[in-house]
Amino acid sequence: MHDIVTGGAHHSHGHSHVTTADGQVVETGTRIEPGHIRHVDDGPTTLWIDASQGASGDMLLAALLDAGADAGSVAAVLDLIAPGALHLQTRRVARGPFSAMKVDIIADEVDPPARHLSDIEAMLDVPGMPPATLRLATSAFRALATAEAAAHGTSPEDVHFHEVGALDSIGDIVGVCEAARTLGVQRAVSSVVALGAGTVHTQHGLLTVPPPAVIELSQGWQVEAGGPTDVGELCTPTGMTLIRTLCEDVGPLPRMTVHRTGTGAGSRVRADRPGVLRAVIGATSAQQHSAAHDPGPDRTPEEVSEVSANIDDLDPRVWPAVIDRLLDAGSVDAWLTPITMKRGRPAHTISALVPPASVDDVVDALITHTSTIGVRISQPWRRRVLRRTWRPVEVDGIEVRIKVSGDGPGSAIQQATAEFRDIEELATILGCAQRVALTRAQGAAWRAGLYPGAPWPDGQEDGDD
Repeated sequence: MHDIVTGGAHHSHGHSHVTTADGQVVETGTRIEPGHIRHVDDGPTTLWIDASQGASGDMLLAALLDAGADAGSVAAVLDLIAPGALHLQTRRVARGPFSAMKVDIIADEVDPPARHLSDIEAMLDVPGMPPATLRLATSAFRALATAEAAAHGTSPEDVHFHEVGALDSIGDIVGVCEAARTLGVQRAVSSVVALGAGTVHTQHGLLTVPPPAVIELSQGWQVEAGGPTDVGELCTPTGMTLIRTLCEDVGPLPRMTVHRTGTGAGSRVRADRPGVLRAVIGATSAQQHSAAHDPGPDRTPEEVSEVSANIDDLDPRVWPAVIDRLLDAGSVDAWLTPITMKRGRPAHTISALVPPASVDDVVDALITHTSTIGVRISQPWRRRVLRRTWRPVEVDGIEVRIKVSGDGPGSAIQQATAEFRDIEELATILGCAQRVALTRAQGAAWRAGLYPGAPWPDGQEDGDD
């Protein structure tokens, strides 16, 4: 199904059927009420998308929710961008041999306007929106605007989003981005994408499949028809946009330990194929290694080596990703130091503290992700590391984790500091400066007895390593 709005429709309350914003009458499913926007506590994960039967925004959202994404958090984000006007429901359907999840986003919007990119970006940039979700969704809409502009010979700013400017389509894109965030997706890969063949009716008239925007979005990606010449549209512009936004590569299922799977159904029921999209969530060996070496009580290595290199020819925009890769490879810490090399050339030293078992992996990561041609490895050092654990406190009903460090039970707390990722989200949700959010979180920590000199907290709670 192409992302077409044929007329506005309202949510039908108290009936066995509801009408979506694109005029479809569907069965009433389980209404998902907005919950708390979730803090992601799980380790990094890899997502593989099986788009061999096509892709659309609702199919991908359904697959991610079926794989364990936080539906309440998704509903909460949808309510942020269109308060009271977007409703999320889920239901199980049969598609060939698959039991799949079907997601319907019901939009209370009659005759949706043809929104511009600036209109949508303004909708997204609201207090409470998780920064990672905002970045992904903004990237997706900009990619789609660029593709539409190239197809129609205009600029991204002048593109009218007819098909994906309706609230339900906006909800698909934002919902997928939030679902991926709650699953802790760090890396995503898709299969070869089936685009379809034949023709499709759009706001621009009858178009050949794949339509122009999908072709533009497919540049540099592996695609195929995925069926006979009359199969119709299998991949929508929204589906291709989300795949290109989330995924860094195209290929078969990566080598990983599978944690969860999900199957999402689209709106079109086909006689010749199930018409589903599958999502596989798991962890690669590097991600598992990183999680296993995450600093925690009685688990932080006491013996480490310093791995470092001096580099003067790397684009500075890639440094944050380099540090992430070193941590993924098993470093317990990594940092960047500006230096001046011979003949006055500005440069940086990239350094990482690494337990013995991870030295080779970190060296490989440093060589792979930077331009260095040599790496220094120090003799193992010994270090003293305080025991660490986390305790949650609440600020206006929003959970913030407090990292407590010291010598453990029977001793006094040495340090108690708020997890800064939680502070960033708290500030966004409350619509205040980060320094204000930090002050409020530290006040809540003191009231909970989490401060230097206080007794070590009793018991084990969620968040302990």
